[in-house]
Amino acid sequence: MNEELQRLLDLLDLERIEQDYFRGQSQSALVPRVFGGQVAAQALVAAGRTVPEGRDAHSLHAYFLRTGDPGAPIVYEVDRIRDGRSFTTRRVVAVQHGKPIFHLSASFQAYEEGMEHQAEMPPAPDPESLPTAAEMLPRYAANFRDPGVVDRMIKARGAVDLRYVDAPPYGTVGEAREPRSQVWFRANGKLDDDPLLHVCLATYVSDMTLLDSVLLAHGRGGWTVGDVVGASLDHAMWFHRPFRADEWLLYDQESPSASGGRGLGQARIYTQDGRLAISVIQEGVVRVPR
Repeated sequence: MNEELQRLLDLLDLERIEQDYFRGQSQSALVPRVFGGQVAAQALVAAGRTVPEGRDAHSLHAYFLRTGDPGAPIVYEVDRIRDGRSFTTRRVVAVQHGKPIFHLSASFQAYEEGMEHQAEMPPAPDPESLPTAAEMLPRYAANFRDPGVVDRMIKARGAVDLRYVDAPPYGTVGEAREPRSQVWFRANGKLDDDPLLHVCLATYVSDMTLLDSVLLAHGRGGWTVGDVVGASLDHAMWFHRPFRADEWLLYDQESPSASGGRGLGQARIYTQDGRLAISVIQEGVVRVPR
């Protein structure tokens, strides 16, 4: 296991300060705020640690309320909304400097048999045939406002091997494209078998690229290029089938709409053998700077 993945796992290993109160730390991000995927993953960890054994996360719904301060700890307050015969519901509020910065509702379910069908996995190349972040990012160094961002992005991708099927938004600045994007991803090392850990790793990654398809539709390069400003507003995920976050997952993303300074991204995440594992929807602020 590499150093960056271990650092991420340490971030997800929250300190329990009371029965339903947890404390988490942050790591530096590409922008001067806490990365939204980190807060969502930590909140899901906090919720999951209060759930009866044998119940796995099947959905989450979250709102990003305020910008997080990466230099201060985050306290996660868990509210035990309901423990039913099949489902458990938890509400989590993330607090910094005495104010809520994030709100999560999550539901967990005991396994049961049921009807089965799924959307077919779209075609995609073998992930091993695609360039790694370290191989791809230097190609686009001239497109970034700050040349040092390449090294920071490579470091930020150290915990997760994330590979674009086509050029990312910052690779085709000024060229409007179909609002679709695909990436393969997996943890950069072997994880233990705890299902909650794999769900939380996928939650962390899900916030990295989901709004890319919004940018592609308008030929915008993104936050690191500086031709848009934005932030996540809300985020929802449904976990359909078991998966491992240390095995390849295809993140198939599209944007059906952008309006009013907001962009909507929706996606499906498939295992390499074609099982639909997760559905994701996110809306974010996407503004052209004045």
